[in-house]
Amino acid sequence: MSQYFELHAENPQPRLINQAVAIIRQGGVLVYPTDSGYAIGCLVGDKNAMERICRIRKLEKDHNFTLVCRDLSELSFYARVDNGAFRLMKNNTPGAYTFILRATKEVPKRLQNPKRKTIGLRVPNNPITLALLEALGEPLMSGSLIMPNETEAEYDPQTIRELLEKQVDLIIDGGVLDSKPTTVIELYDDTPVIARAGAGDTTPFE
Repeated sequence: MSQYFELHAENPQPRLINQAVAIIRQGGVLVYPTDSGYAIGCLVGDKNAMERICRIRKLEKDHNFTLVCRDLSELSFYARVDNGAFRLMKNNTPGAYTFILRATKEVPKRLQNPKRKTIGLRVPNNPITLALLEALGEPLMSGSLIMPNETEAEYDPQTIRELLEKQVDLIIDGGVLDSKPTTVIELYDDTPVIARAGAGDTTPFE
């Protein structure tokens, strides 16, 4: 049975944030709110937790995961990015964007796109997630909580509880959310490419 924390959407309770971090550090899989529906995540280096996520979502081995970061200070450790791309990201984070970048050797190969050696990074505009990442002190390996045979991320925490309370270690209730997907921007070549238009404004990248 998973833990279920109801957090204040704007001022998340530090006691519950710290309890959530402890669960993650013990190898936990958690469901948490973002600015584009709910996501499912774990520690970057936790292979067992990642495999659990793959089973829950019925993912193929070549699925592209995302590193969810508190800000861009963690960027250079996980991705190679030039000054122009960095400025674009800085001006548009936090926000509902996923940026596809060339991965550094610090990113486990199982998280990289097998052909392009890229990784997705994002800084979500959600106070609960940002507080969680700040307390954790490192990114979460993450993916949208899109259940098998569905096309959109789950957005209602009560529905998520019914679906997953016996499969994950923690569900963070941040209220009912908008489930519109992130805008995906490829930044691994000289020119930005809008791979998917979603919740984030595409204008800065056109």
